[in-house]
Amino acid sequence: MERLRFTLFVFAMAVAGSFVLSCGASSISGLIRQPQSITLSPTSADARNYPEGQVQFIATGHYTTTPYMVTPQSGSWGVCYQNAPTTEVSVTNGGLAQCTSGAVGTYTVFAFDFPSSVSCNAITACGGGCTVEGTAQLICP
Repeated sequence: MERLRFTLFVFAMAVAGSFVLSCGASSISGLIRQPQSITLSPTSADARNYPEGQVQFIATGHYTTTPYMVTPQSGSWGVCYQNAPTTEVSVTNGGLAQCTSGAVGTYTVFAFDFPSSVSCNAITACGGGCTVEGTAQLICP
């Protein structure tokens, strides 16, 4: 009976060890650098307070492994007005936004990046979907 208990104990430890190792293997593969979030600064800007109405937004990427923060974060940029794409505000690949002459109101400037582990076919017109994104507000006079 004692030998049976010992055998069951060893078997249980082997099963538990395999679970621990399989979780460990998963975290080792999790060391692939993935974006967690993106923040933009300034978070809100009034174009009237900037030279020639041009506002430079800076994206900072927050990652799962070192370096944990990257500034400036490369990615794609866009602008929406009331959750719809707009051409009333332009934004460059470097985050420089400017209101057109007819733009009035508060616009959402966004930067986004794709986690490399995600296969995505559902990007929305305003940056949502299978992306990690950050947003800021631009007020046009």
